[in-house]
Amino acid sequence: MYSVKLTEKEIPKKWYNIAADLPVEFPPYDQTEEGKQLENLPKIFSKGVLEQELSTERYIDIPKEVRDVYIQMGRPSPLVRAKALEAHLDTPAKIFYKREDTSPTGSHKLNTAIAQAYYAKQDGIERLTTETGAGQWGTALSLACKLMDIDCTVYMVRVSFDQKPYRKTIMELYDGEILPSPSNKTEFGKKILKENPNHPGTLGVAISEAIEDALSDEKVNYSLGSVLNHVMLHQTVIGQETQKQLEIFDESPDVMIGCVGGGSNFAGSAFPFIKDQLDEKIDCKFIAVEPSHCPTLTKGDYCYDFGDTAGLTPLIKMYSMGHDFIPPSDHAGGLRYHGMSPLVALLVHEGIVVARSVEQNDIFSSGVTFARTEGIVPAPETCHAIKVGIDEALECKKTGEEKNIVINFSGHGLLDLTGYGDYLEGKLD
Repeated sequence: MYSVKLTEKEIPKKWYNIAADLPVEFPPYDQTEEGKQLENLPKIFSKGVLEQELSTERYIDIPKEVRDVYIQMGRPSPLVRAKALEAHLDTPAKIFYKREDTSPTGSHKLNTAIAQAYYAKQDGIERLTTETGAGQWGTALSLACKLMDIDCTVYMVRVSFDQKPYRKTIMELYDGEILPSPSNKTEFGKKILKENPNHPGTLGVAISEAIEDALSDEKVNYSLGSVLNHVMLHQTVIGQETQKQLEIFDESPDVMIGCVGGGSNFAGSAFPFIKDQLDEKIDCKFIAVEPSHCPTLTKGDYCYDFGDTAGLTPLIKMYSMGHDFIPPSDHAGGLRYHGMSPLVALLVHEGIVVARSVEQNDIFSSGVTFARTEGIVPAPETCHAIKVGIDEALECKKTGEEKNIVINFSGHGLLDLTGYGDYLEGKLD
């Protein structure tokens, strides 16, 4: 058996909320003495999203309208055994990958974009603003907004805006408005450009611009593609489907791997299994993989920090490189974030999740290996998980262990070919 596909009737009917099962108390959001960050949350988030952000209920119903759009957009997604990759590595390990790249936008991001656009529409919101790094999230929200008949404005990190012009094109095809960040549309963007006209942009800056835009109009909300609890919640359809699919394979995971920038695809695939781990139903190692040039989990401080550069978000307890940190301009734009999901950060701090960092050339090498064996071109972000998956499989080759390695294949790289071209031509640092 090479792959398992579930039926439409098997799509999850509830999201899983790990906040109900944390081993320690979740650190509450805070604000500065002079700030109004907590007061601003109801102004920038829909009622449904804000309730989910603060909820400790274990399972939250997925509205039928959202499930219908999930199905329309291709859920459930396949779980595939990478037999060709296994043979190439000559490993006794079994490697499985969950294909989130099969969505129309090419990544897992649509799972939360549909939900957030739905709740905004329920509140009478007419436009959503957001940030995007590599463009996967901006693409997903542009499509979700179009499906829900509301407008969408995307602040795209400037270095990715320049590196990936076709991302801008596809967002415009979905009727999104795309602005390079820092931009001249917001006061904060103008301030950044005045200080540094060649600023490459960061996700922190783009978030600040999108929030400022949303605060300027009561008919506009802000939508976030990662980091916060409600985003992790919406992504758990990935892990719940994977649980059913591994049962059909008659297998249990020994290692689960996902790339992390803000943490959403890792959380979505791993959180339902972490519940099984906490319930002592499985014995699994969970590995979150980040770029070495933005080593939030492996070298950052576990502290309270802002989620954006301007300090418009509440203070969040997370691993952080500092909210004014500017990562080097690499090709994995979706992972260039100074902070981390507070839920993922807590699980790393408690030793339930292991963090690793990997180098840019190594991840592209792994992406080429995957493409030449399995036939699918992974996004640079996804290559981080594949790199560590290959490392784990090669370790099994040394020890002779027959482990089951599960990788969340978070997105395809068909709009990231500039990076692959640079790698093949030896131009990458």
